[in-house]
Amino acid sequence: MAAVFQDYYQTLGVARTASSDEIKSAFRKLARKHHPDVAKDKKAGEIEFKKINEAYEVLGDPENRKKYDQLGEHWNAPGGPPPSGQGFARGPAAQTAGGQDFHFEGTGFSDFFEQMFGRGQGFGGFSSGGSSRSGTESGARHGHDIEGAISVTLEEAMEGSIRAISFQTVDPATGEERTESFKVRIPKGALEGQTIRVPGKGEAGSGGGEAGNLFLRVRLASHPDFRALGADLYHDLPLAPWEAVLGTTVRVHGLDGDLDVKIPAGTANGRRLRLRGRGLPKPKSEERGDLYVVAEIKMPNEIGPAEKELWEKLSSASSFKPRE
Repeated sequence: MAAVFQDYYQTLGVARTASSDEIKSAFRKLARKHHPDVAKDKKAGEIEFKKINEAYEVLGDPENRKKYDQLGEHWNAPGGPPPSGQGFARGPAAQTAGGQDFHFEGTGFSDFFEQMFGRGQGFGGFSSGGSSRSGTESGARHGHDIEGAISVTLEEAMEGSIRAISFQTVDPATGEERTESFKVRIPKGALEGQTIRVPGKGEAGSGGGEAGNLFLRVRLASHPDFRALGADLYHDLPLAPWEAVLGTTVRVHGLDGDLDVKIPAGTANGRRLRLRGRGLPKPKSEERGDLYVVAEIKMPNEIGPAEKELWEKLSSASSFKPRE
């Protein structure tokens, strides 16, 4: 199953020479526009949001971007240059130990991503999980387990959801195709790296043996406004210098409703304001993590004559000496 090359720079609308900040800014802008919660066409928004997230998974990570740039659109050409580093799969990574190619839909990753960032990457691709289990004396053989990843949004982790998955296999010996669709429950409080076991959805057994299992490793999708660390959420809150000095109250759009956050007078850049119990649900618990609002003091890019005069007056009147 040949995978089509994905131009992630085109997806984010940035040049190949774009800086990390430019890539992050482009991702946030597009993710806010196409997020299923705000898009006019939710289905189309969901599809576009997944493409944007996948592009940012690669270009937003220095190592992944380096590998992607190294091989480019000829990533799967026969006799091409070997990738640097370990665990960087080439060719059809989506193949079982029994030789069957397979393809998933509904996991949030494209075929190209699955194959290029396959085995050993920690979040992409699918692979067979070890040898098959032996069966009975009659020759029955259990199918191999299959391991892979599933992209989960923070909203899905907050509430839990049901995901429709389509699984297609092709036997290279016969060319026979088999497609199966099933649903996977993403539990409330699913965290980064957590494994979801789907019994009997791995490689088919032989001689009457049972099928293997499918193990999906949770990869939390990037969010334009929040980042997760365990069950805790972090939100960077831009503040004007006077808001940080004088204090203010800012409305923050949380995952489960708006919050009015009080910014104390004299808030320093990088200060973390903790909102208890407003993070993600903790697995198998009624408790939730915390939300940390991180102060990010911004300076104006340009000021007019009147503003400049006020800053000059402040400079003369202030007793603040930052270098003492």
